[in-house]
Amino acid sequence: MTQPAPATQPSAPAPTEEAGSRIHLDVRTLIYRYGLLVVLVGLIIFFAATQPAFGTWRNGIIIMQSVSIVAIVALGVTVSLAADGFDLSVGANVGFVVMLTTSVMVVHDFPAVLAVFVGLLAGAGIGVFNGLLIVKGRVPDLLATLGTMFLFLGLTLMMTSGQSVSQGMPIDDQGTPAPGKVWPEFLWLGRGEIFFDIRVSVVVMIIIFVVVWVFLEHTRWGRTIYAIGGNREAARLAGIRVDRMRVLAYVISGVLAATGGILLAARLGRGDVGAGEPFLLEAVAAALIGFAVLGANRPNAFGTFIGAVFVGVLINGLTMSGFPYYTQDFVKGALLVAALVMSFSTLFRGSRAT
Repeated sequence: MTQPAPATQPSAPAPTEEAGSRIHLDVRTLIYRYGLLVVLVGLIIFFAATQPAFGTWRNGIIIMQSVSIVAIVALGVTVSLAADGFDLSVGANVGFVVMLTTSVMVVHDFPAVLAVFVGLLAGAGIGVFNGLLIVKGRVPDLLATLGTMFLFLGLTLMMTSGQSVSQGMPIDDQGTPAPGKVWPEFLWLGRGEIFFDIRVSVVVMIIIFVVVWVFLEHTRWGRTIYAIGGNREAARLAGIRVDRMRVLAYVISGVLAATGGILLAARLGRGDVGAGEPFLLEAVAAALIGFAVLGANRPNAFGTFIGAVFVGVLINGLTMSGFPYYTQDFVKGALLVAALVMSFSTLFRGSRAT
């Protein structure tokens, strides 16, 4: 009697196909996690090779100085983003504090210490106002901070009837000159050097970066803010005081924006109307680019710092290479779009379900 033929066993996938798929996935994961850092290092090497002045210590200090205020403001935006918010008033906050601190010294003839204190207090007040408007008034974050942005832009203009603040400026219809001045101690905050030609603003930026990084990543309050950003209702059910922590996030954002305004006023030596306007978009860009650093896919201090440095290196290198200034906004926009694609697109995140 003829024996039945043994059943054919299903063939296993070829090892080479499985290995090839795994390698392809690993490459995408590496791009997702380290792509932005690799591009940053590549830009530094390229600009240093093509522009000898780029790779000097002095130019490195210039780059860090140029991004110091943006990074400080962006770190505040990062905290608000981590708490499921978005502070659009930071640019207006910077400009308001620039005018306020210089007015305290020049128009009212008060010392520099008081000007710094008033500036920080104003930033905290703006943060409290934003937070209460959002958590008590139930106004959505974007709309609330958009409204306060216009509010403080208007207050900045009204403070001096649209005029810049400078030593000897007329303060009444009779042309009486302002009695005060911008004190040298205040100017030192924006122009002074501590060691190895490193400016004070750079040191302040590094200190604030470390503090915000430790706060968000290694403290109970930081983990609480991240929990709120992940799921606000779940955080509330877990016993977290969501409203209080969200107000705190906006206070931190306001104080850091005010710190940037103080350093900017000290660098300028005067109060320029509209001085804070560029800092909103630049700070937001740095904070969002930070989502793509190390595959974090969330607001984080380290990513924000790298994002600010990335933009500074790129703009400095393009300027040295002779690119016209009017191309810089396009480059920033292209960089932001690329970073967001790397952070949110499933193209670079393997087989994660959509």
